[in-house]
This record gives sequence, C-alpha cells and structure tokens, in this order.
Amino acid sequence: MFTVAALYHFTRFDDPAALQGPLQALCDARGVTGSLLLAGEGINGTIAGSRAGIDAVLAHIRALPGCADLEWKESHASAEPFGRMKVKLKREIVTMGQPDVDPRARVGNYVAPEDWNDLIRQDDVVVIDTRNDYEVSIGTFDGAVDPETPTFRDFPAWWEANKDRFHNKRVAMFCTGGIRCEKSTNYLLGQGVEDVFHLKGGILKYLEDVPKEDSMWQGECFVFDERVSVGHGLSEGPHELCRACRRPILPSDRLRPEFEEGVTCHHCVDEHSEERKARFRERQKQISLARKRGEAHLGVQKKPA
Repeated sequence: MFTVAALYHFTRFDDPAALQGPLQALCDARGVTGSLLLAGEGINGTIAGSRAGIDAVLAHIRALPGCADLEWKESHASAEPFGRMKVKLKREIVTMGQPDVDPRARVGNYVAPEDWNDLIRQDDVVVIDTRNDYEVSIGTFDGAVDPETPTFRDFPAWWEANKDRFHNKRVAMFCTGGIRCEKSTNYLLGQGVEDVFHLKGGILKYLEDVPKEDSMWQGECFVFDERVSVGHGLSEGPHELCRACRRPILPSDRLRPEFEEGVTCHHCVDEHSEERKARFRERQKQISLARKRGEAHLGVQKKPA
C-alpha cells in the first residue's frame, strides 16, 4: 500500500532553483515518486511512497522558507500511482496567467467540509466548479455551474463573459485540493465581488470528511495520478486514462468502436491526425514491449491543471 500526499503552499521562494536539486535527491533516495512544482510563489504537487519516505519529504518541505505550517491531504493507493519523480521549476505553481493575483494577500472565506452543504443550499449562493472540463465530466457537486474551461488559465475570460449572470449572488467555488480556489477567489475579490467563499481542503477533504449518506457530491473526483479517480472515503474509483488524450474513461468505454489502446477513445477519435495516431501506435508498441520485459515506460505526460 502506497501513501499519497497532495500538497500546496503559497510562500515566497527567492531562489526556487536552489531548492530543486536537494528536493529531487531526497525523493530519489527515499523511493518517493510523483511531481512537485517550485516557483517564486511556492510549491505544489502530489507524491507517493512508503510512510517513512513521505514523512521524510514532508519534513524537508516544512523546513523550506515559509513552509512551517504546510498542510497536506493523504490517501492511499494499492499500486504505485506514479512512474517516476520529477521536481520542476515553473513560473506559477498553478497556471492562471494573471500577474496581479496573489493568494498571499487575501483569499475568499474558507468553508469547512462539514459546513459546505449548508452554504451551497442557500438560494443567494452560486456554486462554481473551477476545474477543467474533463475533470467535471466525471463528477461535481449537485447544482454546480460548469464553466466548461479546458484549462484553469481560461477561467478569467469565462468569468468576464459570464459575471453578469451572478449579479447580487454570493459566490462559492471549489476545486480538487484547494489551490485553484486560492487564486480564483483572490481574482474575484480583485474584480469587486464582495462575498466569495471556497471549500477548505477541496473536494478531497470533503470526500474524506463528509459521510456518503450526507454528501451532495455526485460521481467521482479526477486525480492527477494513476488512480485517475477517487470517491467517498477517497477510495479508488473505476476510471482509467485514455493514453492518447489523457481524459478519464470507464472500463466499459474500452468496448466502444472508437477505442484503440494508447491511440484513441470516444473523446478524441476525431482530434488526432493519422500521422499523430501512427506515432501513438508506435509509442504503445514500445510500452507493450517494455511491459513484457518488466520495465516501466516513461513516455507519458499528464494533462495540464
């Protein structure tokens, strides 16, 4: 059983590049896999490994400048959820593309999971899902607005085009673990929205803390690792990934005529050229050969957050 820790923390790193090497070396030495992003605004990522390995990496991160009060969310996976460990340098730890947004200055009102249902049932509250369209497609809160945005960078433009729909409404937002709402609530406050709220700890904390019989969550929650989705109690969900488009699919989708392992699914069958499909087929061939040799193939990338 693997321990999975999802974390983020906004703080000021004057030299993120100086933090990259030691953090990568520690993860490698402890057998921890996953992805961590470092930027001037902080750290973000998900890691997996043994209990001792995760504890060692978390202790290292808490010792970084401004990270003493780091919070994280834990779950478990029956199989290793990542193929390797990568510590990356980025301009932002979650990309919104709004240089004036600074969650360290102010954010919306945090709402604990146990209080979330009461808030979103109010008639004067609009609930907005800030995640990407492929995430929303497999699960969301009852009655939530889906912006249908491909990436988080698209959220500001969507808000500008739709803000009049929410005049005189209190705005409650949520995302997987909370990091996107740190930025989106700061953005809305900067746009003059007065009453802004967000789910503390995100969907993952809600699914962990709120009993299924009391839940307003419908479906599964997409996660950025090989588990693909989790449900109530953070149990592993039924979804798999299409290795061509990185969208979630169900096992039954493999039986659809559009599905070809590593090449297409019903979501993306019309999105790729024949040349690209040929490249996918060659990649899938190499993956299959590596699997027969008992080796891991690392030529797979995640969709953007």
